[in-house]
Amino acid sequence: MSIMNRMAALFGYEKRADDPSWAALAPNVGASSAMSVRAAENLSTVLACSTVIANSLGCIPALVYRREGENRVEAANHPLLRLTRLGVTDEMTWPDFVEHLVASALLTGNGLAEILRNANGSLSGLRFIPWSWVTVAQLASGRLAYDVSDGRGKSWRLLSGEVIHLRDRTDDGRIGRSRLSRAADAVAAVSVSNTFARTFLDRGASPSGVIEVPGTLTQPLRDSMRQQMKDRHSGAANAGSTLILDGGMQWKASQISPEDAELLETRKFGVEEICRLFQVPPPLVQDYSHNTFTNSETAGRWFAMFTLAPWARKIEAEFARSVFPSGGPYELELDLSGFLRGDPATRWQAHAVALQHKVLDTNEVRQIEGWNPRKEEPKPDNVPPIDPALPPKPEQT
Repeated sequence: MSIMNRMAALFGYEKRADDPSWAALAPNVGASSAMSVRAAENLSTVLACSTVIANSLGCIPALVYRREGENRVEAANHPLLRLTRLGVTDEMTWPDFVEHLVASALLTGNGLAEILRNANGSLSGLRFIPWSWVTVAQLASGRLAYDVSDGRGKSWRLLSGEVIHLRDRTDDGRIGRSRLSRAADAVAAVSVSNTFARTFLDRGASPSGVIEVPGTLTQPLRDSMRQQMKDRHSGAANAGSTLILDGGMQWKASQISPEDAELLETRKFGVEEICRLFQVPPPLVQDYSHNTFTNSETAGRWFAMFTLAPWARKIEAEFARSVFPSGGPYELELDLSGFLRGDPATRWQAHAVALQHKVLDTNEVRQIEGWNPRKEEPKPDNVPPIDPALPPKPEQT
């Protein structure tokens, strides 16, 4: 450490991250990350995978519980529960907030939100911050500081206890790294195949060919013919136009089809590659090439267990660390059973099992379904209890 850095550390100033481990994360911090994200989202599979994960987590119920000894009761008056119902700010609902936070973590490796509090310290809101606005610094104490600039002249600093920082897997335990950057070659290969397909269509969806000319062409005539071919017979708008040749010229087309070039198979494999990065079953992003009725039903369960559950646990742990007081009795739970909201048959089968084994009673099932509890009908007076050991009396005729 230089003398200047030592003197600055004595007064509490931070050291900007310039060691190799932080420098390697440069593509994931600042404006360059936002540009790479925009480029990646041009790939439909990247957009579909990030959207299906973020939307699914945003739509499941968020519950706040308070622990009382060994019991756990729903904290109906906690400010976070109010935010989940009324919105985290005046401009953003809870589902939108979770969707933005998770999508940012999926695409850049980091999702950031500012924790807003009242004068008395109680939670008042959550403000999503695009990761492209953020520059990370490490203070002399070892804590992280997040310098935020919205690009309109407003800048402010947030400390680690003032933000929710949702990370994908990290290299240094502090800053998440995008899985798109970890598998850059795979993503680039998919992008190249898309560029080839777009160029193929721009040229009229037909391969090039050759013009045979008797004799020798002068260079000006050669350039003129090439420009005329490009202007009149190149591009999708000119597909099928009639080519007129004179002077003994002959056109011979190259017999290469997209199937021969394996363009279609390459693009299909690219979809599977991106799905593999995000742990998303291909049927959930409308890839039905290997789909059957059985595995499409299984894909939903697989998605909930191996894709949504890990991210839900990350969110719950981050809220426990950042939003709730250290060691406090409150906790957030993202109820993945809400994922069955669109599958009533499976949901009611689960209720039937719970009732049969007395895990839940009728009113608890009604509460889960959003219905009011059923009032018990009053029993008539002076009716002796029925002894189950006695046989029923025969009816009087």
